[in-house]
Amino acid sequence: MDSGPDAAGEADLCAPYLAQLPITGVAVSLFGGTAAATLVAASDEMAARLDELQFNLGEGPRWRAMQTRLPVLLGDAQTTVDGEWPMFHRAIEGTPAAALFVFPLTVGALDLGVVELYHTVRGNLSRSAESAAAALAGQTSWYLLRKVLSVNSAEGDPALEPALMSRREIHQATGMVLAQSGATAAESLLLLRAYAFANDLTLKAAADAVLEGRLSFDPASDGEPGPALQ
Repeated sequence: MDSGPDAAGEADLCAPYLAQLPITGVAVSLFGGTAAATLVAASDEMAARLDELQFNLGEGPRWRAMQTRLPVLLGDAQTTVDGEWPMFHRAIEGTPAAALFVFPLTVGALDLGVVELYHTVRGNLSRSAESAAAALAGQTSWYLLRKVLSVNSAEGDPALEPALMSRREIHQATGMVLAQSGATAAESLLLLRAYAFANDLTLKAAADAVLEGRLSFDPASDGEPGPALQ
């Protein structure tokens, strides 16, 4: 019997991972480049929080998995190795995330997103569990590709479309920061992230402030370089 995402359905994308792997939680995230990402499914609040932290901070294992197209397996997620991802490690200190395993979602040359697994027990995946996770990630990739391609068609999936658009405000705000600062799109998103982190805001809160005109990255907006919040 097929226990992959096609059998489970959109509402149960996480279920096969929980059923077949020694893990506690799952998050599935789509992205379309540096400034586009959206959480499609999460099994629990901690899984969703781990995804959101990495998106907000711009660092963490999901970014390495995206860049290398290889799994990132952290049997001891609470230990900082060579100072990598310092903000992310500070953010997860004391959380139940003892181990993290991130698998890229790819189809051929297409990069679709990542699946992020966490466990409350420290330790690496066995070779068989790693192979099973990779196989499930492959099934998830094809499932999401079909759904993404159907969003704008007559057979579009109404359940998926809101998830694909859930971070539209962040993308719009990035474009406004680009126009205000003269930076590139990637640099503009970094400016938003840095401001949100420095002011203990979520990335969406910072984006909303830009869209509502309360935050500007135009150096001339207050006579000094840098953002001005009104």
